[in-house]
Order: sequence, then C-alpha cells, then structure tokens
Amino acid sequence: MNAASHPVNSAAATANPAVSVIMPVLNEERHLRNSVRHILDQDYPGELEVVIALGPSKDRTDAIAAELVAEDPRVHTVPNPTGRTPAALNAAIAASHHPVVVRVDGHGMLSPGYIATAVRLLAETGAANVGGIMHAEGENDWEHAVAAAMTSKIGVGNAAFHTGGAAAPAETVYLGVFRREVLETQGGYNVEFIRAQDWELNYRIREAGHLIWFSPELKVSYRPRPSVRTLAKQYKDYGRWRRVVTRYHRGSVNLRYLAAPVALVANVAGIVVGAALTPWALLVPAAYAAAITVGSLPAGRGLPFGARLRIPLALATMHMCWGYGFLTSPRSLARKVIASRRPAVLTAGEPAAGDDAASRRETSTQPSQR
Repeated sequence: MNAASHPVNSAAATANPAVSVIMPVLNEERHLRNSVRHILDQDYPGELEVVIALGPSKDRTDAIAAELVAEDPRVHTVPNPTGRTPAALNAAIAASHHPVVVRVDGHGMLSPGYIATAVRLLAETGAANVGGIMHAEGENDWEHAVAAAMTSKIGVGNAAFHTGGAAAPAETVYLGVFRREVLETQGGYNVEFIRAQDWELNYRIREAGHLIWFSPELKVSYRPRPSVRTLAKQYKDYGRWRRVVTRYHRGSVNLRYLAAPVALVANVAGIVVGAALTPWALLVPAAYAAAITVGSLPAGRGLPFGARLRIPLALATMHMCWGYGFLTSPRSLARKVIASRRPAVLTAGEPAAGDDAASRRETSTQPSQR
C-alpha cells in the first residue's frame, strides 16, 4: 500500500467505522439464526463483528450459535453463566473491539440499512446512543394479535418506540447503537437491573451530558411472546421493573405508567363489589372489556379473523399483568438497586455540571419516548 492511499483509507474508516453487534441470548433456538442473518446481510461497507453472549439455554441455542461461528468468521460467542441480560451485554461488550456498538436481541431482526443509518445518525446528531422503532411482527394468529396490541396506543400508550413519532431527543431508546467510549466510560450496564437496564444506562449517559436520539428511520422487527403465559410473565416483569425505576428516579413517573395499575384495581374492585354487594359494580369490568374490544378493531385492521379475535385477550394480559407487576414490586428490590446506583462519569474534556452539559441534559430530557 502506498502512502498516497492512506488519506483515502482513513477517510473511509471515519465515514464507516467498524461495528460490533452484541447479542444477549437465552433459549432463542427459534429466532437466533434468522436474527444473525439479518445482521450479516446488512449493506454496510465497514468492518463488522457479532458477539453472542450465551446464557444457560435449555434448547438448541448453543448448538445453533456454534454453527453460526463455524459458518462465518465474523461471529463469536462468549459465556454468560448468570443468564441475566445486563451481564450478557457487559460480557459481549468486553469481548468486542469496534468503536460503534449495536445491541440486538436474539429475537430481533434488523431492517435493511439499519447499521448504516444508525452510524450516519450518530455522526449527524452527535448523540451517544441512537435507536428507533420496536416493530412487533407475528408468525401466527396469537403473535399477530400481540403484535397489533404492542403497536397500538390502547396497548402501550404514546410510546414512540412502539407506535412511531418524529425524530427527537429521548430519555431512552429501544436496544440502541452506542459510541463505545461512552459505554466504557460509564462502566457498561448495571447488572442489578435485570429489566430496564437500558433505561438506567441511558439515564447515566444523559446525566453525563450526552444526547440520546430517537429516529423512526431505525426499525427492528420483534417477535412477540408465543403464548398467553409467556406474555403475562413478560409484562408482569415490565411493570415490576418500571416501579423500581420510579423509585430509583422519582421524576420519571407519568400518567401512562399509572393507567394499567388503576385499571387492574378498578376491575378487581368492580368484580368483588359486584359479587358481594351490588351487580351495578360489574359495569366497571364490563366497560373495560368493551373498551379493549372496541379499541382492538382499528388495531386488527387487515389481520386474519383469528388474530383479530385474540387482540382483546392480548390487551387484557398486557394491561393486567403490567399493573400487577407494578403494584406488587417489592421495595426491597428497589432498595437493592438504589444501593447499586452509579454516578454518571464525565469524559475528559466534558463541561462541568452547570455549564454546557446542563443545557444538553435539558434538551435531551424532553418527554420520554418510552
């Protein structure tokens, strides 16, 4: 290589920095191969590696991961004996090498051009982390119903990463595409956050004066939980950890977070009072059932009849289990997490709190996109 070629190569590396894709996986035999294929097929001119953090799966996930490693030298694995998502993410970050870090879950499918678009947005916005839409897609009637519920306002409120919205600063984003130096400076994910670890990390990143950016240009197809039981557990855990977040950072609570707990309490009270005192109280759960049935009609437009029939059940499962998790989340869990609180770390040369960093935090803490 002659000396004259060096500036060109340097410019190309700057425009197309090498990318590390990190994947925490556990019991993902159904989707892992397809998820990795969506990464490797990205039309991105820069160098690419995929690091899969393997939890103690009970299915063929490890065997499929070994096949992927044998098939493509860009794919590597690292053990995650705890099976916990934040530990998996930290292990994958430590085993990866490149300046841009893309998080992908084992049941997520990157849209074409996702990595190239994310790298461009990092450069254009100066953000430390960019993310986009969690586009739920099903493969059978139940999953189609859950996907419709997860992308409707009656299901998840006005969360932009579910329902879409304009590009803007955000409190947190789905998955995320990070600058490595920011991840490393902040010490990675807090392993005490079994759920909501992305929110907590982004909270520290914003406290350090960096920008988190949501863009609808970025889309990841997401495969919903395959049964009522697994959906119920997922949303109970979401509610449980959202309550931890509200105790960790009391300024983060809003009316959207209280809707499901209020609906659960009202429905239970209506059933109990209706059975014990007056049947008029049963109008409360009846009104709720009518509301989610009517609300499911636009959400199910264009879906098979069997999927449309299942949308009210999916909505009720999401609302009631999220509300139950929120109301029963133990204070001891929040105390443990609060005790693990990490202060935000300013990188060398960052403005001190109260200078430009404060104004950047103000800009980046507009109403949550999540």
